[in-house]
Amino acid sequence: MNILLTSAGRRTYLVEYFREALEMAGLSGLIHAANSEMSPALLSADRQVITPLIYEEEYIPFLLDYCRKWEIDLLIPLFDIDLPVISQNKSLFARQGTVAVTASPAAIDICNDKWKTFQTLTERGIQTPKSWLALEDAIRAIGEGEASYPLILKPRWGMGSLSVYQADQEEELRVLEKKIRQEIQKSYLRYEAEQDKQACVIIQEKICGREFGMDVVNDLKGCYRTAVVKEKINMRAGETDGAKTLEAPLMTRLGKTLSGLLAHCGNLDVDILESGGQYYILEMNARFGGGYPFSHAAGIHLPYALVMWASGREPEARYLQARVGVKAQKDIRILVY
Repeated sequence: MNILLTSAGRRTYLVEYFREALEMAGLSGLIHAANSEMSPALLSADRQVITPLIYEEEYIPFLLDYCRKWEIDLLIPLFDIDLPVISQNKSLFARQGTVAVTASPAAIDICNDKWKTFQTLTERGIQTPKSWLALEDAIRAIGEGEASYPLILKPRWGMGSLSVYQADQEEELRVLEKKIRQEIQKSYLRYEAEQDKQACVIIQEKICGREFGMDVVNDLKGCYRTAVVKEKINMRAGETDGAKTLEAPLMTRLGKTLSGLLAHCGNLDVDILESGGQYYILEMNARFGGGYPFSHAAGIHLPYALVMWASGREPEARYLQARVGVKAQKDIRILVY
């Protein structure tokens, strides 16, 4: 079985996890890593390939040709803006024997578009921070006592804490909203913002409290298998740097609800805030997130499960069960090339 990780970036641990998964499943094969420029994960993989940029017309034809040439069985996209492009072409990969592990385009849209995240969760009675797209609506909510400062501003289609700011008063709110618009146009987020240039910034109430991450695992048919909750200990550049697994029935039940709502394949990475005994979903990412290694350290082996499901087998139950109380920290390695 051959596996391709796209937009692999710095996720060297996933290369290692999938290599281990093949060995555990008694399968031979190579781990391929793709990126639009050289990256650490490429150096760790068995095969490396530099792809066109995700938004270039050649991107999908390039991947299809690569998967056909190298007989790729599993395609794992790892970047938010990569997900919708591959998901929309999932059937093309399937026709040539490649299983693309993604959610549906509609589910990915709910996750990537923070306004649709807010709308979808609110409609289903799931707690999430109050949100506004129009600057004047947020200011009006403040004036009518429906919200209070500070407020958080961020790109509507954003990731990795890029251009996330806090406004403590109206003047800052107006200045920062304009600043984020400018920053979006100077970054790769401008491609996502093309969907609605006039409403590309989202304003949200700030929820203060304990921070949690949750991995919601579905099989390749989109059926719920497990959920792992972790309390975040350290953060770095918007990604979990240290965490501890814990038993949290309320959040686990919430994970099962999200599983049914999105019917994603593989992992759903969920950010949760707890305040006053209430759990608020902040964001969702339909992919392996930066917090997955902490679930892995606690006994979950999603790469192995994906390999087993793709080969028509069922993974042993213990690889979908996380130990509680496992505390872990990320480290830094230097790769020479």
